[in-house]
Amino acid sequence: MKLQKTVVAAALAVGMMLVGGSALAADGTIKVAVASAITGPVAQYGDMHRAGIHMAVEQANAAGGVLGKKIELVEMDDACEPKQSPAVANKVVSEKIKFVLGHVCSGAFKPAAQIYDENDILMISSSATSDDLSTYGYKTFFRTIGKDSQQGPAAADYIINKIKPKKLAIIHDKQTYGQGVATQVKNTVEKHGMKPVMFEGINKGDTDFSALITKMKQAGVDFVYYGGYHPELIILLRQARDQNLGARWMGPEGAAVSDVKGESAEGLLVTLPPDFSKDPSNAKIVEAFKAKKQDASGVFVMTSYAAAQVLMEAIKGAQSEDPKKVAAYMHKNKFKTVLGDVEFTPEGDWATARFDIFVWHKDASKTLAP
Repeated sequence: MKLQKTVVAAALAVGMMLVGGSALAADGTIKVAVASAITGPVAQYGDMHRAGIHMAVEQANAAGGVLGKKIELVEMDDACEPKQSPAVANKVVSEKIKFVLGHVCSGAFKPAAQIYDENDILMISSSATSDDLSTYGYKTFFRTIGKDSQQGPAAADYIINKIKPKKLAIIHDKQTYGQGVATQVKNTVEKHGMKPVMFEGINKGDTDFSALITKMKQAGVDFVYYGGYHPELIILLRQARDQNLGARWMGPEGAAVSDVKGESAEGLLVTLPPDFSKDPSNAKIVEAFKAKKQDASGVFVMTSYAAAQVLMEAIKGAQSEDPKKVAAYMHKNKFKTVLGDVEFTPEGDWATARFDIFVWHKDASKTLAP
């Protein structure tokens, strides 16, 4: 009798575990970390990043979620600082989150990516463009934006073939992203026989560039390429205008934020991913952003929406929450997204990424460059 009671009790216990387990599965969530710049001088990048991700996830959850579960976004702030991103990555690990959308900035992503790789955490960036990120052999790294080795040459080709400056200066902010893309521009123009008269770095946080602008005036600079984030560029543009430098400026996608405005910003050239908000197939999604008073044309909005799309579709396709299995599925398949068809190279890069050239205007709008 004792044996029978034990068996019955065990059977009941297993039954309760199964019921509880199925209830937990039905009510459970799939946690995804959103590693972003919520605070700090480039929080506008984080705003676009988070807007795209949240919209994609909200729409997916409203349609039933993924594998019968809702996606739960866990926001974490690295302020785009390399010193803060390892703490974010370690928090992701400690909370046993297996998927990360982010980080926003290349410099912050670098130290975090190593931690994710060591812990088999799948990571997708929609804004970090540094080539280095896809050279370390990470098996769970992906991105839905192009690289500096694509963006820099796109800018350089336009400079060489359209601008044809007499005296080109290349300035950068000495950071991973800014110096990386500026170096790509320098190398490309030099391959085509154009020698910049200056290739110099400034310091993040500097506010007085009068000496640099005077040096450019003395060198007869008529075109300036700036590699870096927008806070220093805004000051450079204003001070260059005040000092009558008379040169036209160009920058990477980090320059394309609403704070870059006013007379000094008129005519600035920027390299950006194509404006996917203009694609008629994305009209309903664009309207959904408008309903939230958000701008779908922001440089990282659609690339971030696509990053979330790809992750959710890959989890579905792999029928698994195991990051290794999801990553393997991502490497082998093509995904229909707001960016069009997205497939990845063995290194995790977006295989068909490209950058277009836009003219930035004083009201922070943009038009495709001629």
